[in-house]
Amino acid sequence: MSEHNHPQRKQIINRMARIVGHADAVKRMCEEGKGCTDILIQIAAVRAALNNVGKLILEDHVNHCVFEAVENNDQEALKKLHDAIDKFVK
Repeated sequence: MSEHNHPQRKQIINRMARIVGHADAVKRMCEEGKGCTDILIQIAAVRAALNNVGKLILEDHVNHCVFEAVENNDQEALKKLHDAIDKFVK
C-alpha cells in the first residue's frame, strides 16, 4: 500500500486529535454520571466532527487519487472510490 501525503494531512491529524479528546470527555461524562442530554449533545458534536474529517479525506481522495486514476484510466481505483462512498454515507 502506498503512502498518501495529501495537502490537508496535518489538518486532518489535528482534527482527529481533538475528536479523540472529545470522545474521552464523553467517556468521563458517563463515568461521572452527567446528564443524558449533555452527553447526547457531546456525542452529536463528536459525530459531526468525525463526519467533517471524513469529508476532508474524501475531498483529498477525489482531488488526488481519483484524479490520477482517471488520468491513468484505472477502473479499479474508481470502483474503490464508489465502495468507499457507499460505506461513508451509511
